[in-house]
Amino acid sequence: GQCLVKLEGHSDRVRSVAFSSDGMLLASASRDRTVRVWDVRNGQCLWELDDHSYGVRSVDFSPNSKMLASGAEDRTVILWDMNTGQLLHTLEGHDNGVRSVSFSPDGKTIVTTSEDQTVRLWDVSTRQCLKTLQGHSDWVYAVAFSPDGELLATGSGDLMVRLWKVSTGQALRALQGHTNWVRSVAFSPDGELLASGGEDLTVRLWRVSTGQCLNALQGHTAWVYAVAFSPDGKIIASGSEDGTIWLWDVSTGLTLRKLQGHEDWVRSVAFSPDRELLASGSEDRTVRLWKVS
Repeated sequence: GQCLVKLEGHSDRVRSVAFSSDGMLLASASRDRTVRVWDVRNGQCLWELDDHSYGVRSVDFSPNSKMLASGAEDRTVILWDMNTGQLLHTLEGHDNGVRSVSFSPDGKTIVTTSEDQTVRLWDVSTRQCLKTLQGHSDWVYAVAFSPDGELLATGSGDLMVRLWKVSTGQALRALQGHTNWVRSVAFSPDGELLASGGEDLTVRLWRVSTGQCLNALQGHTAWVYAVAFSPDGKIIASGSEDGTIWLWDVSTGLTLRKLQGHEDWVRSVAFSPDRELLASGSEDRTVRLWKVS
């Protein structure tokens, strides 16, 4: 659980981190309006992508790692070419800041959520908005595709986690249990479980098929901003306003360890594809890489 490296360069808070599918690259999004792409092996910053006009909220790599998507307060999503670092396309349509972006598992679709209370699905090849999903009554902070690409989970300031059917855009289920804003959602690798983190200081574990809350993991002393499953599905990592990252055993709900080192809120966590590393982004302007095992 030790911090292996601290990546410095952002001049304001880091809000999102994401690994490429081969684990070679790490992207970070910051309130400083930039996205940085780092070489995981040596910690070098390969690109500083600065075409957003306001702070960047979220980043995600395409499944083949050839593209990066970033969503920002300027209401746009930018697609970047990871061979050249060049801007490929800008997706416009949200009426307020974009809060989260995610590629579908097949890489053909992007989902975005916004402070305009909507969820949008976009066709990557045509850049057209395919569907606008409505149902949340507050800002939609978080989104995740299920591993099979058939479901979406969203988390909102309306205290709800919602499950949607991607093919129809239909709302399937509202998961109730959080008593404050839901900031993050993540599916387990087998798609059977969903984790959510919220401002009620808990990480909740849900069964996707029934919507039942299986566990509320408690221990953080402030808002939980980020949740992620390890690639083997055995561990949940959570990042919090209390400056710590907790690793939880999914089967028992017990704490495995606590990672300390950030000097401010932890806004985002991501496991490397080989499960060896955990990346975290923080209000302290740094990205940290931690050894998991």
